[in-house]
Amino acid sequence: MPVIVLALILARPLKLMEMGDSRAKALGVPVEEARLALMAIAIVATALVTAIAGPIPFVTLASPPIAHAITRTAGTSLAASMATGALLLSAADYVAQHSFAPTQLPVGVVTLCIGGTYFLWLIIKEARRA
Repeated sequence: MPVIVLALILARPLKLMEMGDSRAKALGVPVEEARLALMAIAIVATALVTAIAGPIPFVTLASPPIAHAITRTAGTSLAASMATGALLLSAADYVAQHSFAPTQLPVGVVTLCIGGTYFLWLIIKEARRA
């Protein structure tokens, strides 16, 4: 619940930041602090959802950005996202079953490793670009 409240509080600065950093700064928004707080809230919200729902639904969070990076279209295609999610989960299941034979890993551990690694790379890439 506190994450939702914090996200709602930061909704106003986010709307102002959509106009550009210089305009948001002119309107009194501490852009860097707001951006850092918004990223922290997004990370905490993602972690909470993953902890509650389990790591396999994490694929639904990772599939659209991966599909967008692969297709390089203007928007995210639903078909490409579904195909990417199916491929990601199938590959994770195969790795979970065969990587440490005869012991099998839970597929959620592998999906979390793949998706988490991708999201860390995406966050670093976006932070460098900003």
